[in-house]
Amino acid sequence: MDVIAFLGSPRKGGNTETLLNEAIRGTGMDVRVFDLNGMDIQPCQDCGDCEGTGECTIQDDMQEVALAIRAADRIILASPVFFSGVSAQTKAMIDRCQQFWCEKFLLKKPIPAGEYERRGLFLVVGGMKTPSGVECAGTTAKAWFRSISVPEHKTLAYTGVDAMGAIKKHPAALGEAFEAGRALIQP
Repeated sequence: MDVIAFLGSPRKGGNTETLLNEAIRGTGMDVRVFDLNGMDIQPCQDCGDCEGTGECTIQDDMQEVALAIRAADRIILASPVFFSGVSAQTKAMIDRCQQFWCEKFLLKKPIPAGEYERRGLFLVVGGMKTPSGVECAGTTAKAWFRSISVPEHKTLAYTGVDAMGAIKKHPAALGEAFEAGRALIQP
């Protein structure tokens, strides 16, 4: 089973990364993590090049990401909430997945389900105490998962978690992330 993860937080060792690491630990597998903040992923130019091919013509680190998405059985997306949405790093990667949307919906060639089916996990952490920010981020994540042919995903969302290391003080977050990672790899 091929499991990949996307870390969308620019904060090294922060709440999002801590939560992601716990979910990865729960999988008990070797998970390839894409640290989006350190990658060269240019914004989508809405040029339309992918409409006829399902492939993006911008040459950067997104080619590696696209290959990994195509091969993955399980995908974890982890992002903090910035202004009621996913981080800019996460959004740039998601927007460049327009190529998958075109491939799936225009060219009618979704990514095959594979031997293990395709499932996902979305981990989102926000400083606001109200759920609106994580709900908006969740809508973006759902659209992304469906566009990359992941028909089912679980979301773990935590609000009121802002200060560095605050996720470690949450009464259930780390345990829930571990269990979600474990459940993600089950057939």
